[in-house]
Amino acid sequence: MLEKRKKINMKANSSAHIIASNRKAHFNYLLSDFLECGIELKGTEIKSLRLHGVTLQDAYVVFKKDEAFIINMHIAPYEKGNIFNHDPLRTRKLLMHKKEIIRYQIAVNTKGQVLIPTKAYFKKGRVKLEVALGKPKKLFDKRESIKKKDQQREIRKVIKNKGKAIY
Repeated sequence: MLEKRKKINMKANSSAHIIASNRKAHFNYLLSDFLECGIELKGTEIKSLRLHGVTLQDAYVVFKKDEAFIINMHIAPYEKGNIFNHDPLRTRKLLMHKKEIIRYQIAVNTKGQVLIPTKAYFKKGRVKLEVALGKPKKLFDKRESIKKKDQQREIRKVIKNKGKAIY
């Protein structure tokens, strides 16, 4: 029975369709404790998301009265929408279990971390948001990650050119 569950989960993960990802979050923060949660949306927002009209660049999560809300998540207005179109930067509620909210709220309040969205995707017809706890990187940490990326790029170049040195 356990094997069947694993197969179902594998199939569910393969059906996920990524809408947007926050690549700057990986550069600006040391990310840990990833969590998948739902998001409360209106009809025109779903239609806009199907057209990839979302950006997560400046978005972050806040807690109010034991509920989680995402702020600054920009969902473009649906072009064929009428007077029922939504506000692009409205505050949206995240659908999380109470225990998860309390755990992340404690981490944010006591450890100086931030809850940041990293991905938005469709899973079984529903929009899911992947959030992670992030600790802001210092300037020297950012320089270090840039240096690592450059070294990896150089290694790939050398391998591509079959060991020939490029000067």
